Amino acid sequence: MTGATRGIGFETCRQLAQAGVLVLLAGRSAASAVKAADELRAQGLAVEPVTLDVTNAGHIATVVADIQSRFGRLDILVNNAGVLLDDVARPPSRQTLACWRETFDTNLFAVVEVTQALLPLLRAAPSARIVNVSSQLGSFGLHTDPASPIYGVKIPAYDASKSAVNAWTVHLAYELKDTPHKVNAIHPGYVQTDMNRGAGDLSIADGAKSSVQMALLPDDGPSGSFTHLGQTLPW
Repeated sequence: MTGATRGIGFETCRQLAQAGVLVLLAGRSAASAVKAADELRAQGLAVEPVTLDVTNAGHIATVVADIQSRFGRLDILVNNAGVLLDDVARPPSRQTLACWRETFDTNLFAVVEVTQALLPLLRAAPSARIVNVSSQLGSFGLHTDPASPIYGVKIPAYDASKSAVNAWTVHLAYELKDTPHKVNAIHPGYVQTDMNRGAGDLSIADGAKSSVQMALLPDDGPSGSFTHLGQTLPW
């Protein structure tokens, strides 16, 4: 579970562990990962800390080697790490290229790199689940519908990075379509997290539910979908 030391990621780890999953909780620093894991272990949950800055190729290689040596497979990958760096006071055409590049480095390229690196371990599982945490702000359908709740919300670098995550989800799901492994994107909702400065209409506990639902998807569940709490969203 990437980006798991706080917010939706931390709560997703809690709910997966409560469901009986041995959770590898990844954080950018060893100290933050250990602190978060210790909090959940104090609740009697099976959680282990992992140091993983998803933009650091060395970290990724170390995590892959560690999982390979200890477990030989990975059953669930939740790509949760993400950033929102746009200056919301600026129009789309005036966001800096530095913002675009840094956003895509974390929100897209890291998702692809982490998944590619872990895919052999996921393929070694009987029926792996890959969950990409996206956003309804990545939906072309909602952005172009004047009646949609996000029509007037344009955060271009973040939005486009999540649109790209959705496209990556579709492509990887197609590659794995003849296997028992499933790949899905989710929208957690407008959740009361630090990224949203505490605003939102869902609690963090409810915001984690979509990721958990897809992580624990039964064998007859979908692949290549984009959902929120089981409801299909427009691409």
